[in-house]
Amino acid sequence: MSVLLSTETRALAQGVVLYDGQCGFCSRWVKFWASTLECHGFDVASLDEPWVTEKLKMPREELLTDIRLLTVDGQLISGADVYLYVTRRIWWAWPFYAIFSLPGLNRLIHAGYRWFARSRYCVSHTRKVQPR
Repeated sequence: MSVLLSTETRALAQGVVLYDGQCGFCSRWVKFWASTLECHGFDVASLDEPWVTEKLKMPREELLTDIRLLTVDGQLISGADVYLYVTRRIWWAWPFYAIFSLPGLNRLIHAGYRWFARSRYCVSHTRKVQPR
């Protein structure tokens, strides 16, 4: 799934959220949040798309370890930091950013994310979601 930014949103463009398209949970989660992300200037794309591998020049095994965000200025953000970056830029999600930026809670979100990233195929009970 790839959501192309509309002309109105392009002016607000922040970057592209790159998710594991082979993960059932990740695919459903992104589909649920895609319109919210788009409204706030974020496009979404699967890490499986050929342009992603070409642009990021990372081995596939490494590429798929985390959710990633490629900002419009070329910065690559990975893992829990993607959630923090995005929530900092959405006014109603900003409290999530503020709370999980605190030292103890920041370690907690990173540890929780690492656990989930390693276990996501067990959590989703599927490795691939076929398009409908």
